[in-house]
Amino acid sequence: MTDIEELLLSRIRDVADYPEPGVMFKDITPLLADPAAFTALTDALAQVAERTNATKVVGLEARGFILGAPVAVRAGLGFIPVRKAGKLPGATLSQAYDLEYGSAEIEVHAEDLTGADRVLVVDDVLATGGTAEASLQLIRRAGAEPAGVAVLMELGFLGGRARLEPSLAGAPLESLLKV
Repeated sequence: MTDIEELLLSRIRDVADYPEPGVMFKDITPLLADPAAFTALTDALAQVAERTNATKVVGLEARGFILGAPVAVRAGLGFIPVRKAGKLPGATLSQAYDLEYGSAEIEVHAEDLTGADRVLVVDDVLATGGTAEASLQLIRRAGAEPAGVAVLMELGFLGGRARLEPSLAGAPLESLLKV
């Protein structure tokens, strides 16, 4: 295990039976409260943005905003929020996707992405991959190219990586931690 993995893991708190019995929630708020850990996380994700030649960073609502915005600033890139449906004013592109129990929809401002953009999607956790997959579809529909997906933590047992592989079309999926 690397030093950064040890640092990040040491600042993630397990909360049993949240939000429902049987779930072990990974709480990243202690990591965000520690300036050294948050800086290390931001630097590591900014390096992914640089390696993938991204021109923009998309952050997925809501924790992806917290992580993606400082990554964009650190890498000298623009930041684009991908929001839940109905939260953005003006013209948007939307993408519906299935959840374990039901469906959801996300949106982006279409004019914020162009055909010249390579977009890195940033989020805190990759679980089943539904939101990340929908964001990649949105990026393509806006005319931009996905540069990859970067997450703090991948919950491998939920199969998100396998679900994302076709949508990534060869772009990398980088997770700093795998649990």
